Amino acid sequence: MQLKAPSRSQSIGRRWLLAAALAASVTTDCKKRSGGSGDPGSTAGRTLAPGFSLVESNGSTVRLSDYRGKVVLLNFWATWCGPCRVEIPWFIEFEKGYHDRGFAVIGISMDEQGWPVIMPYIKREGVNYRVVLGNDVVVQGYGVERPPATFLIDRRGRLVSAHVGLFNKDGYEEEIRRYLDTTA
Repeated sequence: MQLKAPSRSQSIGRRWLLAAALAASVTTDCKKRSGGSGDPGSTAGRTLAPGFSLVESNGSTVRLSDYRGKVVLLNFWATWCGPCRVEIPWFIEFEKGYHDRGFAVIGISMDEQGWPVIMPYIKREGVNYRVVLGNDVVVQGYGVERPPATFLIDRRGRLVSAHVGLFNKDGYEEEIRRYLDTTA
């Protein structure tokens, strides 16, 4: 998986446009109803999250489809990513606090060095959610150019928000609560 910042001549490449379009469509969908707050109960116009089957360090397969019925925070991250290191403790807290309400965090590592780099990091940080190793297919499917990129997926498997770069803890938590409080 080749993750490089685009050159100046490629600053608006195909992946950047895909990521921007995906983020814009998800953000627009979330904000276009109820005076900008979104309607968590409605799935009209939402995009189905791209499915995947990725492998954990123990060899077990994690499929997004197995999480249907849960609200999922899907985070593309890397051990070398400074903003990721800020957000990961929040995600650990969210997993602990909301897991019993039908919430799950899935971390997709973008580390090219693989498990020898990832495992020491997640052990040291006490990561309590599933972490899988990403690949080009899933990275391109979500239009991710570089980490962090975080997507919130509703109980029906549809994208409800996208955040590229460092977001804020309160914003994530407000979105999580909003979609956990719906039965749709």
